[in-house]
This record gives sequence, structure tokens and C-alpha cells, in this order.
Amino acid sequence: MAEDWQNGGFGLYIHWPFCQAKCPYCDFNSHVSAQIDQARWCNALLAELDRVGAETQGRVLNSIFFGGGTPSLMDPDLVAALIDRAAQLWPQANDMEITLEANPTSVEAGRFAAYRAGGVNRVSMGIQALNDEDLRRLGRLHSVAEARAAFDVARGHFDRVSFDLIYARQDQTLEAWEAELREALSMAIDHLSLYQLTIESGTAFGDRYAKGKLRGLPHDDLAADMYQRTGEICAEAGLEGYEVSNYAKPGSESRHNLIYWRYGDYAGIGPGAHGRLTLEGQRHATEQWRNPNKWLEAAEAGGAESQRRAISLADQSDEMMMMGLRLASGIDLNRWGSLSRRSLNEDRISHMEAIGMLRREGSRLFATQDGRMVLNTLLAEILVD
Repeated sequence: MAEDWQNGGFGLYIHWPFCQAKCPYCDFNSHVSAQIDQARWCNALLAELDRVGAETQGRVLNSIFFGGGTPSLMDPDLVAALIDRAAQLWPQANDMEITLEANPTSVEAGRFAAYRAGGVNRVSMGIQALNDEDLRRLGRLHSVAEARAAFDVARGHFDRVSFDLIYARQDQTLEAWEAELREALSMAIDHLSLYQLTIESGTAFGDRYAKGKLRGLPHDDLAADMYQRTGEICAEAGLEGYEVSNYAKPGSESRHNLIYWRYGDYAGIGPGAHGRLTLEGQRHATEQWRNPNKWLEAAEAGGAESQRRAISLADQSDEMMMMGLRLASGIDLNRWGSLSRRSLNEDRISHMEAIGMLRREGSRLFATQDGRMVLNTLLAEILVD
């Protein structure tokens, strides 16, 4: 139980908080800055890597993920330096995955060649829509033509390229989404992340929605139909829905994100980054300072971690269930039981099976396609003691 994280693996998340512009739907920790001292940031990030590496010596590193923000705004030399330092700190898995998020507006062939030479072997592109009017509404700075060109550049340098799309957008019909999704699948893609537009408080969209000025959002039934058709169309193209919002050809799943969903350990560094680290048999939740200036100063002073708390076994079991049921492969109840030291409510589970929300095969529990569509409601039912 003390080393349960090994069932999910160990990854490294590096957060780059800077963007060219703030998208109105985005609630990530991202900031627009006219000037960035990348050499200073490099030294601070390296110092944080060294600090975390000293606590986790000997672990096999399965993945590195550069997220943001817009990591494709990072100098390639900075990315290469971080990858090199990680290789010095941890032994690496044979199938090591190193992903960098990119926006089409920051894609240049020369930069991508340099990222590839520095060790990046997978790119995740934030395309978001294949419709110029909707790109404008979403606050994106690129056009569909630029997105397609950027995708072609990425495919020229990387064997593995994923991209994101947002659906259930303003005034979007089911037929329009089906056509757009088929267009995306025609782009020689092997992984897609497909997210329903959600309106988050504290964002520009959230403010507009609260004032009644964000019109044309689809009703719940239409959004549900879009979700169902997304899974069906992707499956027809050979991309299985292996997680609630992620679709891939066999073997092309995001290995880094699987660490999260399989409840492994991961170190999070960079402004606002979260982590899960098991140290001396106790799993901890970690968080780094959110404000970039505060983070930078703290990292230079010896450590940018703003919070570390021990996670109780009850909370660990809830987290494992919440993450595991997102996956089409479900959750191992033997593993869950050894961690949680409690049992599931059989009456609730049987009821959810009867209405098609859950299914069981041996020791594994799965949320069905219908169940994953209402996962929060489902979890509220089965996680109540």
C-alpha cells in the first residue's frame, strides 16, 4: 500500500505560465507578459527540478509534460536543458514520453526541429476549432489555415501529434460538429482531446454568462447528443474513447495523462503546478506558488512549493475512484480496496449496473459510456459511505 503509486507510474509536469493572449474561456494559470527573462526562468526551474529530484531519487521517470500557458513560447534551449537535467536526476523508462503543448501561432519549423533535437517526442496542439468565426469567438489568434499549416509542420517533425478541439460552442449544431470532427479525423491524426465548452467563473466567458450576454450555448440534450456522436464517429475512424475527453488509436494514448488517471505519482513544478508525491509511505498533495513573480522569487530562494499536505486514505480512495472511472479500462477494485480499507455499497453499485451506468467484470469496475457522461453524479452516488 505504501508504494501504491507504482501501479500508475511516475511523471513530471512543468508549467510555463505565459501566453500571447488570454482566451476568454480559459481558467488555467496563464499570463500575458511583454518581457520574459528566459535564462532566469531556466535557472529557477532547474533549481526546482533538483529539489524534487533529491526527494524522489531512484524512481523511473515515465513521462515529462510541458503544459501552460503556451510552452511553445519557451526557448528550445530552455526545454532541452530541463529534459537533460531530468535525465540526470531520474532513470528513464524505455518508452519515455516527452510532450510539449503548442499553439498554432507559435509554431515555426525551426523551433520544432530544435524541440525535437532537445528530446521532445510528442506535441499537443491547441487548435480548438476548425471554423474561423468560432476561433474568433474563442479568442484564438490563429485561423483554420494557420492551424492546418502548423499541424503539417508538427507532423513533419514528430511521430506523435495530438490536438484539442472544443465542442458545444455557441450556435453550433450537431450536424456542424459531426462535419468538423470528421474533418479533424481526416488529418492523419492518432490522438484527439475533445472537450465540451464549460463556462468557468472568473473567466471572461463566465462574466458574460453571468450578465446574460453569452448566448447560443446548446441545451443539455444537444450537448449530450454531441458527446455520444463524438464517441461513435471517433470509434468508426479507429480512435477509441479511452478516457472521458480523449480518443486514440491503440498505443497512441497519452502516457503522461494515464499516470494521473491510474493514480500514479507526479511532480509538478512551475507557477500553480500541482503534484502527488508518495514520500516515506505517505502520499502528499503539493502545490506551487501561483503568481509567476512570487514563484520565481521563491524558487530562487530555495523552494517554490506553497503547500504540501498529507492525503488521508479515505481521500486517496475517493481520488483513485474519481480518476479511474474516467478511463474506459475502469478501476481495479482489489487495488482500491487495499488502499481505502472500505467496501463499496453493493446496493448502490447494483442499482447503477441495472440502469446502465456501471458494469463489472471480475475485480474491475467500469463506468459505461452513459455513466461517464454524468460522472460527477455517478461518483456522488457510489462514494457516499
